[in-house]
Amino acid sequence: MDEVVAEYIRRTVLKIPRDEIMGVLRKWGFLSETQLGAINFRQTKDSISQEVVQLCEENSADIKQAAILDIIYNNIYPNKRVWSVYQMKKTGEETDLFDFTNFKKKFKRQLQSALKNVTISFREYEDNAIWIRIAWGTPYTKPNQYKTSYVVYHSQTPYVFISVSVLKSNLPLLCQALVVASNYHDIREMELRSHCLNSLKDIVFKRYSQNFQTHYPKQEKNVATENVDVRIIQEDKSEKERIQRVNREVFGDGPQPKLEFAQYKLETMFKSDPKMDVLEKREPFRCLVKFSSPDLLESLKSLVPAGMADAPLSPLLTCIPQKARNYFKIRERKGVLPGSFVRP
Repeated sequence: MDEVVAEYIRRTVLKIPRDEIMGVLRKWGFLSETQLGAINFRQTKDSISQEVVQLCEENSADIKQAAILDIIYNNIYPNKRVWSVYQMKKTGEETDLFDFTNFKKKFKRQLQSALKNVTISFREYEDNAIWIRIAWGTPYTKPNQYKTSYVVYHSQTPYVFISVSVLKSNLPLLCQALVVASNYHDIREMELRSHCLNSLKDIVFKRYSQNFQTHYPKQEKNVATENVDVRIIQEDKSEKERIQRVNREVFGDGPQPKLEFAQYKLETMFKSDPKMDVLEKREPFRCLVKFSSPDLLESLKSLVPAGMADAPLSPLLTCIPQKARNYFKIRERKGVLPGSFVRP
């Protein structure tokens, strides 16, 4: 077995939590049950990885098997990467029956015609998701197995989820291969990115819950409030009910898709009274605003009930799932006069 392959398998095993190594190796299917039973999983991860490499040497593993192991790892732990959503388009309404074998042939042919030194691996999953792993080389160097791009493509949909390597210059080649292999005519980035691949799928496939509850349990009467003015109690209750209703209308009752950030790039004109003549030149006001949180949409959902924001929240914050994007550019509306006070 090649030393590069052996080291790559060893490093992949080291990335897996020790209690889950056995399960990942079983999904890989390259080692027999007898070989798996001979591994001592109670020892250190380094020792486990060395035993796995020795068994792989007995089976004459090559880079193809190592790449499949890497695909399985990334499928189980997709949140280790940053994913961007792309949408492909056709010129007409024609639909083609998807053929996985034909897709692989066309994808490989297109990519390898542009770059010889490239390793391409595929794995199909039960949810019609095709995982593609690409290790990039150059015209003069072999593919670097540690600088890989990943593609998750759901057949019969126009959506592609891409996690690019540090070699971003190869992205146009990758996109062109996808368009050709899937019989589309164009592809564009949707300005939607996250570590959580499943949440990105929930957004573009409209799988997140938007059902509203129709029954809410009655709140128990608080004895401490009996001496308070009834009008104040009623006003407070009405306001809470309004906040709950507005929040449900915006976010629904189910859990929100998991996004870590939202970015807003402002390119708007500075608003001031024309008579004051504050600025000598009419130049755009440029600013970058970024909201970040381990679970941004759930954090936004909790702002109003917690009294940290007024209801309803700005549509720029609440439209993220509906518009399927978390990168925004805010520009002047067309036809707005330079001296007007219209909001951007």
